[in-house]
Parts: sequence; structure tokens; C-alpha cells
Amino acid sequence: MAFKEFIIRSYECQSDRAQVEDLERRCKVGPSQSVLDTMGDPICRIRNSPIYMMLVAEVDNELVGVIQGSIKVVTVQSHPPKDLAKVGYVLGLRVAPHSRRQGIGSSLVQRLEEWFISNDVDYAYVATEKDNHASMSLFMEKFGYTKFRTLAVLINPVNQHSFQISSNIEIARVKIEKAESLYRRFMGSTEFFPNDIENILKNKLSLGTWVAYFKEDSGWLDIESDGKVPCSWAMLSVWNSGEIFKLRLGKAPLSCLLFTKSWSLIGKIFPCLKLPTLPNFFNPFGFYFMYGVYHEGPFSEKLVRALCQFVHNMAAKSKSENCNIIVTEVGGQDELNHHIPHWKLLSCPDLWCIKALKNERTKMFCELTNTPPRALFVDPREV
Repeated sequence: MAFKEFIIRSYECQSDRAQVEDLERRCKVGPSQSVLDTMGDPICRIRNSPIYMMLVAEVDNELVGVIQGSIKVVTVQSHPPKDLAKVGYVLGLRVAPHSRRQGIGSSLVQRLEEWFISNDVDYAYVATEKDNHASMSLFMEKFGYTKFRTLAVLINPVNQHSFQISSNIEIARVKIEKAESLYRRFMGSTEFFPNDIENILKNKLSLGTWVAYFKEDSGWLDIESDGKVPCSWAMLSVWNSGEIFKLRLGKAPLSCLLFTKSWSLIGKIFPCLKLPTLPNFFNPFGFYFMYGVYHEGPFSEKLVRALCQFVHNMAAKSKSENCNIIVTEVGGQDELNHHIPHWKLLSCPDLWCIKALKNERTKMFCELTNTPPRALFVDPREV
């Protein structure tokens, strides 16, 4: 069977938007067959990045493939100069079901990498599911990407019951300038910490930064940026992903469906238990993404949990945004896994693969991929 010729070109908003949205609806993602609703803006997931690009594949005036990429400067230890590297993120690769196995996906990745190279990018990376064998084969076997880090995507449903936060814990919102200072001071050496953190914090989608501490430490936020911090404290920021796109599950695992029905039945029989209500994931919904989660001190895990409860209560009150879940992403071995409330049934692993785009970076790349897992900053603009 002869394959039709296709062309790869840049995305054009006015002429391509409707076809790209239709392609997104037809290409369900993951085992749950999630559908992404970009609400009329196909580049919403990269629009807030410093530099971005979308490419499309076209056959006889029909769009049959799409890929997106973004570029930023991040912290990479031992990378000259000043431990900073320019990285390109690959996301949103979609090929229409009837046009697969014709080299379209490979051509889209190749063209995007060429764009990265023309912008002096040091490393390209992609996030994929461990069970996505087609994606793993394409990036690792064909394009030479290497497993870099395994992260945990932690998901907690939002329900109508508010959490009661401990009376001896203070939660305060931090001004953007103070938040930037704290992040640079305490997370500046974290892998993939974005050098333009101030742009993230100032973005309209960033709802704010909050710190938690015990009440006996009240007043510490008024000290100078390089001053003393409490023995135990925690910090996080919140990004409103539901403002730019919605998600909808095409199907759920049988175990999840049985659990949901059982949970709902128990709640109806025993209303006095005040069990958390489960959201409807089969209608379009938004979510909050918690990023820049940091904690320090012997009792800081209690403060992290209090901050997560605070964000849950905030999401529960924002009914107009239809915020059904709270999501965060941390290193697979990160101790935060044990302190951030989440449902294991909904959560999943996320595999990051990386590739050096410059030959002179080969030795440095080997060191980067062979070092033990460290804390890693997940940019909310790339969720």
C-alpha cells in the first residue's frame, strides 16, 4: 500500500485551529483515554513558555499530525556556565489513527528537534507514560532518548467537605517578590529549576504562593530575604490549569468504577460518616496544579499536609471553574510522596526521557543521566 505524501509546516491559527482541535478529540490519551479540550486555543499548553512552536503534518489539505515544543533556561548541575542549560520540551505529539505507521510522527519529532538545534538548545526532553510502548519506541529506540527521571503524578479529588486546618498552624500568602526570593534561595539548585521563575509567579494563571509555619514563628516573613527561617516551614504555589483547558475521561479501569460505585453507596447509606464525595470525571473538568512544593524542618511534613488541605478548600470554593482534582508531580523517590494527600487509584508514574543535542555535551549528559535521582522542579507551564 502506497503512503500519501505529507508536508510538515508551522501551525497557522486561523486556518488550522478547527482541524487541530478535532484531531485532539480523536486522539485519546493514556489508558483512561483522556480527552483534552483546549477551549478554542490549541497552543494553550505552550503559550506561556518563553519560546514555543507548533508544527502540523498535512495530507491533501487534511491535518493528520501535530507536535508542540517549548524552550527555556533551567538549572542543570555542573553545566557551564553557572549551572544553567537551555532545554527543549517535546509535548502534544498526535497522529490521526488512519495515518499512523507512515513516518508522520517521526518526521514531526525530527523537525521539532531541528528547531531546537537552531535555537541553541542543549537538551531535549519528553514526558511519557511507562506503558506507552509506541511513544517509548519512537523516542528511545529511534531518536536515542534516555530514561532520565521517574516522577509520580499525585492526584487528589476535590469534594464538598472542607478540611479543618490545625489551629497552631499559620498559612500566609507571600508577595511575588518574596516568593521569587524564597524559591531562588531554597530551590535554585533543584534540577530543572526555571531561570525565569518570576515570569511563572507573575502569570495570571498562578493563583499565588503560600507558606505554612507554626504560630510561635509568626513574623518571620517580615525579615530580610536572606534572613533566618523557622525550624520547620513549607511552601507551595498554585497554577489554575482549568483556566486554559479541560479534561474528560473516556473510560476508567473497572477497579476504579467499582470503587466509585461502592463509595457512593456507602455515603448514601451512612451520611453521618461524611465521606468525601467523588467528582464526575466523565464531564469536562479543570484542575489546580501545585508546584514549587518545598519543606524544611523536623515537623514540616505536617505543614505540607496543611498547605494541601488549604489548596483543597480553595478549590472546593471555586465551583465556577469546575475544579475536580488537585494535581502535583514529584520525584518518584521524593519523601513528599508520603506527605501530599492523594488517591493511589487515580495517581500514576510519569517517565521523563532526555537527549543531548550537542556532541560536546556527551560526557556531561552521561553524568546527568547516571546521577542518583534528586529533587526536580516541574514547571506548571508544561503540565
